[in-house]
Amino acid sequence: MKFGTPGKPSTRKILLLGSGELGKEVVIEAQRLGIETVACDRYENAPAMQVAHRSYVFDMRNAKIVREVIQKEEPDYIVPEIEAIATDELVKLEKKGWRIIPTARTAQLTMDRQGIRKLAAEKLNLPTSPYRFASSLKELEAGAQAVGFPCFIKPTMSSSGHGQSMVRKPSDLKKAWEYAMDAARGKTGKVIVEGKINFEYEITMLTVRHKKGISFCAPVGHIQIDGDYRESWQPHPMSKSALAKARAMAKKIVSELCGSKGRGIFGVELFIKGEKVWFSELSPRPHDTGMVTIVSQDMSEMELHVRAILDLPIPEIICRPGASVPILAEIKTENPAYIGVEEALKIPGTHVRIFGKPMSPGHRRMAVVVAIGKNIKDARKKAQAAAKKIRVVNG
Repeated sequence: MKFGTPGKPSTRKILLLGSGELGKEVVIEAQRLGIETVACDRYENAPAMQVAHRSYVFDMRNAKIVREVIQKEEPDYIVPEIEAIATDELVKLEKKGWRIIPTARTAQLTMDRQGIRKLAAEKLNLPTSPYRFASSLKELEAGAQAVGFPCFIKPTMSSSGHGQSMVRKPSDLKKAWEYAMDAARGKTGKVIVEGKINFEYEITMLTVRHKKGISFCAPVGHIQIDGDYRESWQPHPMSKSALAKARAMAKKIVSELCGSKGRGIFGVELFIKGEKVWFSELSPRPHDTGMVTIVSQDMSEMELHVRAILDLPIPEIICRPGASVPILAEIKTENPAYIGVEEALKIPGTHVRIFGKPMSPGHRRMAVVVAIGKNIKDARKKAQAAAKKIRVVNG
């Protein structure tokens, strides 16, 4: 295996489709190995663009432009970082010999909740919450009656809780339908309505498909509000039986998606109650709750992703107690600034990562505090205390 130099004939190149905060960390990890990086997104100055060698701004659902940029750059690896991409074009490009991470089929299935849920529940027979899909308010009303109240309404294409709501009674379904249609990341015209599971806790099982097989990170516990994560910690305590079931479930779906050629890290979200495990969702890329691994693991989820893509060794993954708390901007601003960082960093074992997002529409994840501690309780306490000291203001 040979590693080259960016800008030289020997270079190896990664092109990101989507350039958010997780993509920024992926670019940094790739550059540590001398990989040339190209960042693409729908808006200028996205986080990963600020550290990549080159960048492009365009609508990644536009198949023609996706193909043009890829043909111009000739990357060794094409790495989707968001859901809203012209995945049909990625399938065509892969058939022509381009390398899509983890695979084009995986990107296509997981960009749409309908595709991944049907694969998990109907093909692989993984236990899930009761669900229905709806293409109209009338279908949503019938689906909600079938799964029962309270229920969750989610666009089939979205992330970070956009367009998601919990409905407790039939009269609230119209409002939930309109919100899902307006806030969806991709306009599929469909929602999934899910019944509520009486679970004790939820985890992200970070699962790495690499050259030698599949590896697991320690389970990441997390709290979500309206579908968006507010806190995560690692390792989350689990019984041996529940952990074995969670790993088996993650391995089953990741193996189905990857086959023998797929590479990369997957964030497999699971619900747990006692020894029972239910599949929830899956992202074929570093997961927002996994930002805790910046401090809690010897190899972060972003480094693991890059190693898997490049077919580099992934030895034992070492974990220590850590926690993360995101910093949200609750204001609209075209000039975000941050106060309280120096106070946050006075707390031992804490670190702050400001993403560099160029604006906030009023509710956006802009930074994260990560912390290590003697145990999970200690790490969470530190991260929570540090996060409370930081505020996003109009600069």
